[in-house]
Amino acid sequence: MGFQTLTGASDRGDRPWWLFAFVLIAVAIAAIVVFNDLYTQVFQTVAAGLGVTIFVTLAGFGLAMVLGLLIALLGMAQNNVMRQVARFYVEVIRGVPILVLLFYIAFVGAPGFVALYNGITAPLVAAGLGEPLVVRDISLMWRAIIALMIGYSAFIAEIFRAGFQSIDKGQVEAAMALGLNRYQRFRLVVFPQAIRVVFPPLSNDFVAMVKDSSLVSVLGVADITQMAKVYASGSFRFFETYSIVAYIYLLLTVGLSLILRRLERRMRGKYAAA
Repeated sequence: MGFQTLTGASDRGDRPWWLFAFVLIAVAIAAIVVFNDLYTQVFQTVAAGLGVTIFVTLAGFGLAMVLGLLIALLGMAQNNVMRQVARFYVEVIRGVPILVLLFYIAFVGAPGFVALYNGITAPLVAAGLGEPLVVRDISLMWRAIIALMIGYSAFIAEIFRAGFQSIDKGQVEAAMALGLNRYQRFRLVVFPQAIRVVFPPLSNDFVAMVKDSSLVSVLGVADITQMAKVYASGSFRFFETYSIVAYIYLLLTVGLSLILRRLERRMRGKYAAA
């Protein structure tokens, strides 16, 4: 969760020598992959899980964003019970490691959901209008995605809450004076300004989820890490295999960090010009 997008020297006008060094190393490793048959085979095997890694990351983070926003709004509700429910959710989920959450959702939550679903639909099944659900019907990949969604939503909820509370109350009061209802105030006044505040930490969490998506390999999901584990255990080429795994993850995370940092600067420049 603590991954930080790449800031600092480039903001002060310094040349990004670290980036030049990274690109040189990345190109050198790419050359080895192309011209060395062993590394080519390792790369092709490991890269077969790249699509799963990307899908798990995008699906998990997208769902976490939606759930986190709902939890943040719940935590800012006027009803005290709703606020306490949101606080309970955030504090409990943030206290559980992602890996433990993965195991819990996969091997406790999924069977519990199946039992609940079958209990509710038992009359329909008895009448011949449906089939009972079995645990294997819920894929391990989606169990992993749900676990990542739940785990990250608590952190994202706090990011949204801090962003919403950073808006000057005078602007909200001015919107009320103009006759805007609660939804209009949020959509037209609060959210457009809060997005500038929450974008950097959300970017950090997105890059962090790319790395944490590797945890789904413990469930046997065929992502990059799982493909590497299978290949290394069969070939005993641990150095070559995990060097390629680290290389691919570095390309993903550093590349994303640079893209998101550029978007952040463009966003700052756009609002500064406005």
